[in-house]
Amino acid sequence: MSERSRNAVRTTLQLTCLLLCVLGLVVGLSGVYLLMKFWQGILCFSNTYITMPAILTLASAAFLIASGCLGSWLSLRDSICLQGLFVYLLVVVFCLESTATALAYFHSVKLDSETTSLSGVFQNYTGNSQDPSSRAVDTMQEQLQCCGVHDYMDWIKTPWFNRTGERALPQSCCNSTFLSCNGTVEQQLYKQGCQVKLEKALQFVLSFIIWGLPVVFLVEAVVLIMVAQLMRERPFMEYQILGKN
Repeated sequence: MSERSRNAVRTTLQLTCLLLCVLGLVVGLSGVYLLMKFWQGILCFSNTYITMPAILTLASAAFLIASGCLGSWLSLRDSICLQGLFVYLLVVVFCLESTATALAYFHSVKLDSETTSLSGVFQNYTGNSQDPSSRAVDTMQEQLQCCGVHDYMDWIKTPWFNRTGERALPQSCCNSTFLSCNGTVEQQLYKQGCQVKLEKALQFVLSFIIWGLPVVFLVEAVVLIMVAQLMRERPFMEYQILGKN
């Protein structure tokens, strides 16, 4: 390989390693988003297993960024040890991403069975800020910008609505852009239900994790080809048998 071709390979390697760092940030953000949605709708989940894809994507994001930084450094110098470590990190990233994708697909298919119905929680709503369940419902509706389980009409079937004289819904149902809203049915409320909105958000981020694997794998394949080109040009080390005295 000529010096010009070698420099072109190094430049390509540097650019693809920069892309690895960007992918690491994107993958990490998807993991953070999944964890954030889980904590916002924690009342909907019967277990915490759905957080596993998020944890694995965060781990793979850390390794992706580390691989990108190491690869950029590797493009500037020749080192067999660094090349071996770089390839090892890429293999770890692929294993983590593959596992996260498999779990994300599993949870996306089983999402309906993993989210418990919120009907019972809404039926026990008291509106008292000292009640943990009621406070959790208000927090969820404010953060997810939703109202009710499937829509705001679910509140009409609750004891809370009867106690208000069948006129008002919780203040947390009010659309935050309308400051004069006091929870009456005639005013501007969030129309979409919390469980429906949460499931849509989770399906989106799980699908994002699933389709992120082919992109990461493609970039890794390009990087491995570039590293192989550089490694192929290194002369083999010659060993000599020491003669006996």
